[in-house]
This record gives sequence, structure tokens and C-alpha cells, in this order.
Amino acid sequence: MQIPRPEHPRPQFMREDWMNLNGTWQFEMDNGCSGEARSLSAVGVPLSDSILVPFCPESKLSGIEHTDFIGGVWYKRSVNMPVHSGRVRLHFGAVDYRTKVFVNGISVGEHVGGYVSFYFDITDTLVEGENEIVVYAEDDTRDPMIPSGKQSSRYESYGCFYTRTTGIWQTVWLEFLPETHIERVEYYPNITDGSVTVKAELCGTADFSCKVSYQGKPMGCHEAKNAVGVFTFTIPLAEAHLWEVGNGRLYDVTFTFGEDVVSSYFGLREVRLDGYRFLINGKSVFQRLVLDQGFYPDGIYTAPSDADLVRDIELSLAVGFNGARLHEKVFEERFLYHADRLGYLVWGEYPDWGLDHSNLENVYALLPEWTEEVHRDFNHPAIVGWCPRNETWDYHGRPQLGHGIELVYDVTKAMDPTRPCIDTSGNYHVKTDIFCVHDYDQNPVTFKEHYDKLMTHGELYNQYPNRQTYHGEATFLSEYGGIAWNLDESGWGYGEGPKSLEEFYDRFKGLTDALIDNNRMFGLCYTQLTDVEQEQNGLYTYDRRPKFDTERLAAVMRRKAAIEE
Repeated sequence: MQIPRPEHPRPQFMREDWMNLNGTWQFEMDNGCSGEARSLSAVGVPLSDSILVPFCPESKLSGIEHTDFIGGVWYKRSVNMPVHSGRVRLHFGAVDYRTKVFVNGISVGEHVGGYVSFYFDITDTLVEGENEIVVYAEDDTRDPMIPSGKQSSRYESYGCFYTRTTGIWQTVWLEFLPETHIERVEYYPNITDGSVTVKAELCGTADFSCKVSYQGKPMGCHEAKNAVGVFTFTIPLAEAHLWEVGNGRLYDVTFTFGEDVVSSYFGLREVRLDGYRFLINGKSVFQRLVLDQGFYPDGIYTAPSDADLVRDIELSLAVGFNGARLHEKVFEERFLYHADRLGYLVWGEYPDWGLDHSNLENVYALLPEWTEEVHRDFNHPAIVGWCPRNETWDYHGRPQLGHGIELVYDVTKAMDPTRPCIDTSGNYHVKTDIFCVHDYDQNPVTFKEHYDKLMTHGELYNQYPNRQTYHGEATFLSEYGGIAWNLDESGWGYGEGPKSLEEFYDRFKGLTDALIDNNRMFGLCYTQLTDVEQEQNGLYTYDRRPKFDTERLAAVMRRKAAIEE
């Protein structure tokens, strides 16, 4: 049987010596969370079932398809370890939510957080020949201190909450690296003088080199003897090829540090705000975004193949969008890689729903993993901004607290001053670079009236004036549309659906034109790319079939925006 998702999961920091551990693992559900007491982590103790990793047990592709609540899950497999003289790391793309890992019966570490990649160094626990890896994960979607995004807290899917994901849902892999190695790099491109500054974090001491090329042609290099620690340098590039919307133009990079060799890439681009305008490489670019929730009928959180990730971007481009809000989910690095190379704009977001925003302790659940996300994805040129929260509603009558929102914003800006940060999309804004709003008014006339006042009086339509105040920040409609079409018995969309296909096209055009023609709006985000289970307001069905004439929609979306003049 072919290994599912066989491609390297981390194209921006890739060593040749690695092993994909996807495939069939032993598996057992543990709703009592008692497996450790029952010695399931011990060597040689079999589990009762099997599962196809990296698909979650709720999914059809996993072979389990158990959609009720699952308290805990166990995974186990043996690996014949090749001879290696350096370090061995066991990587997980993502495991939801609390994870414990054992190798040959020995605990090698724990991780909290269901969405971001992590690893454990397992070198000292390995033996020659067969080695047994055991993974335990537990999750409680109903816990108000666990972020769950769009995973349903009820038995059934409902509203805009869908089938849950428990346990492993991204690639598991081994990485082999020398004792002296490169730990991490950060890129700081400079479009003004055509250079890139690199910060490399090194483990050990050795000779170092960094070689940059573009389409096989050398662009610059830097070499150093006996490099050590945090090492920063600047490379003037022989030619400037800007990363732009629709043109990824990536530079290839090869790092050598002693025996360690890492392949990487970066994009030469700059993003910044200028009044109402969002500038990419100094040029006002209207962001034609679509809401992408990253759910799949057979894989739930996990794309069945790498080609499915590419296809979602292609479907978006076909309807005239130039980017996406990656909504209430941390997308895998392979998706970001394809966005990088295709010149597709994305916003890095976090699945903060499920948290009690009236309890300041929610920052302890959100902030550690959010900083892991910013840390992991810092180098992706496709990411043009950060948005750690979405619609921070009150909780059981208790008001949302602004202190935690401000804290997360401040930490984000401290980690990455190169991108704008939206504190919370839609509501309620506390401290933000961009004051975006959500509006699902289905009447193009009243919808336009809402936002024309921004041009005539500098007033932004604000549905929650008692909770948030607009101070003239850059703005865009980060959610609108959601027009229902072809509903089944359980399906829904926003407002009253159109009576005919022509009425749909007229509504889509009227709502979109009101934003494209507004010279104080730098973008829009249409809800949404595809249907997701019962939420049937996508431009494509859940299985990615077009519901409308894509060229007709693209003609509306691609029209030059007023703010681009």
C-alpha cells in the first residue's frame, strides 16, 4: 500500500535524510483516558484496532470513521531505525490536543496544542534494530479552556460547527541530522537595495555557507569560518525578482554548516500599511480574499493528498480571488508552500473559537501555541498579516475581556514587526493595526450605503459601537456574502437565499461592487470557498464541484479596485 501524504511536510527547511511514518498504525480509543494505568505505553502491549495515519479517527480515510466524542486515542508502531551517528528527531505536523510520546517504553516528551508542528529528540532512547513508538492524545472539545476552532461541541454538526478532529491529523516523520546543525533561520528581505538579511540559529561550531540562486542562476552567497550561536548576515542579490500576487518568484537557498545541509527558499517582498492602503512592494494591492476553512469530506482537517491543497488554491484563483483568510485553523506548511510559489495571499490565523473569552486565563491556552505558529510560519512570503482571534463573543452572558486581546496583539508585534496584525477579526477590536468588520447584509443597496459613508464622512459602519470604536484605521470587509444556494434539508446560508440563479449573480455583483468601488477599502473576504457540511454558502460544493459559472464570478471579482488607482 502506498504511504498516504508521502511528500516532505516542511519544504522551506528540508534535509534529505528523513523518513515518513505515515501509514497503518495500531490504534485504540481510550474514552476513560486510562491507557497509561493499563500499560498501553509499554513495549509489546498490542492495541485493539488499526488506523491510517495521518487521518483523524473521525474521518473516512482513517478507516475508523467514529464521529462521536473521543476522550483519548493511542497509536503504536515499530520502526527499524537505520544506522545514524547524529541526532534523530520525531516530528508531528499536528496532534489534537494534549500529546504524550513514548519510544521503547520511555517518555520522550509532551506537547499541548492541536494545530502547530512540534518534535522530540529521541536519539537517546533508540536501540539498534526495531524500535516502538507510542503516541497518546486526549482532547475535550467542550472544555472552555481548549481552543477548538470550528469543531462541534455537540454530538452532531450544527450551524458553522463541523465534525471534530482528535489525535494525529498531519504527517509524522523522522529527521536525521548531525550533532552540529542549523536549528532555524529567519529571512528579512529588503526590496529597496535588493538584498536579504538572514538570521541563523546554530547548534555547535563549524564552517558555514549560504548560497542563494534564482531559477538555477547564482544570486549571491555568504561564507564564514567557525560560525557559532545566533549568526546574522546580509547577502546583496545579483538580481531583484519581486514576490508579487500571482508571481511567487522564489529564491532557492542552500545552507551548509559542517556536515549539515538544508534546502530552503524565500520571497523578496515587503508589506506595509499606508493610510487606508495595503501596500505590497510599495504598490496598493486590493486583497480579493475568500474564506477557506480547510475541511475535506473524507479527511476532515486533513487534505487527502498534496494535490488537493494545490487544487483549493486553483479553485480560488479560478473565481477571481488572489488570496484567502485561512479561517479558524492553522494550515499545514505544504499549503503555505504552494501559496508561496503561486503568489497567493494568505492571513495566518488561529482557531480561537471554543475558548471562554470572558476568562483572562484563555491567554494561557492561546498564546503559547499562537507564538509557535508565528515562529513556525514567519518566513512564508504568502502570509501578509496575522490574526490570532475571530469574533470574540461574550460567553454565557459574561463580556469578552480586552486585556487578553491586547496582550496577544503586543506579543505578535514583538515577534514580527514586519506584518500588520488584526487583534480580532470582526469584533471586538481592542488594539489593532486594521479595523476590519463582518457584515452579512444580503441587500446590495443597504450594504453599499453602510460603507459609502466611509468615503463621504470617514465613518465606518460599526454594528457594535458600544464595544469597539473606529479611529480611522485601515479597513476591509473580512467577512461578507455567505449567499445560500442549492441547500439540502439540513443546509443553511446567511439571510434569505436568492430565488433564481440570476438573482444570485446580481446579489454577488452588487455586494462585491460596493467594496471594489470604495476607495477607502483595501480588500474583501467572501464567505466562502466551499460548502462545509451543513453550511452551504460556498462557491463550490463540499466535494469541490463548481456551483456557478466561475468566469462570470471572476469577471466581477477581478475588476480594478478604486483604492488601486
